[in-house]
Amino acid sequence: MATVMVVDDSKTVRSYHGSILRDMGVEVLEAENGMEALEKSLDNAVDLYLVDVNMPIMDGYSFVSELRKQPSRRHVPIIMITTQEERTDKVEAFRVGANIFETKPIKPDALKGYLQLLLAEYPGGNV
Repeated sequence: MATVMVVDDSKTVRSYHGSILRDMGVEVLEAENGMEALEKSLDNAVDLYLVDVNMPIMDGYSFVSELRKQPSRRHVPIIMITTQEERTDKVEAFRVGANIFETKPIKPDALKGYLQLLLAEYPGGNV
């Protein structure tokens, strides 16, 4: 079973993304900010991250940058999902190592498609 970590300071957003993922048969971990996500990543195998940009303590860009420094996490797929829509935000997301940049709210079909694109294996062979 694939494990996805939802990193967002909004409980509502974490719940929304989590419900979509659970409906797809994915195990969900949650973190309120980048620092908490880094700590949870030490104890859990995560197959993909959904990351917000604007969070307290450690923002999404800093989190992705730190995660990419870890050899075992260098190639784990990351989707940044944020309200930030400027071209500079997208450029920065890709510069630090995100695979996909989306704006909130993400549609369930789009998220499912990204998971199928980025993850090699799913429960039951599909999401």
